[in-house]
Amino acid sequence: MGRSTFGKVTELMSSVMDLHVKIALQEASREKRRLIGGAVFLGMGITLATFAGVAAQIALLLWLHQSLAWSWLNCALALAGLDLALSGLFLRIGGGMLKAPFLPETRLGITRTTRALTGRF
Repeated sequence: MGRSTFGKVTELMSSVMDLHVKIALQEASREKRRLIGGAVFLGMGITLATFAGVAAQIALLLWLHQSLAWSWLNCALALAGLDLALSGLFLRIGGGMLKAPFLPETRLGITRTTRALTGRF
């Protein structure tokens, strides 16, 4: 009698685990679709923001040329200087944000990724 009860409990636990695994796989599938969809939308947003940035650069270049009566070269140099200053500011802020302490595994992963991207193994 103890053997059949044990078998029934084992079958019950097995079916509960199977159900748990099935639910976990469904959740993982939903999360994967959500992450992929989010990445696609982020990519589209970054692309559109880049196009808007280029349009704003062109508009600023035209405005500098028309309103200040600067030559095209002076306008382009002023715009390049502005871009350089802003990029330096953003790189400084971003670098400061990344100086936070990382866990050893995270640091190792970042190091490996950086080495792979730069071609140093």
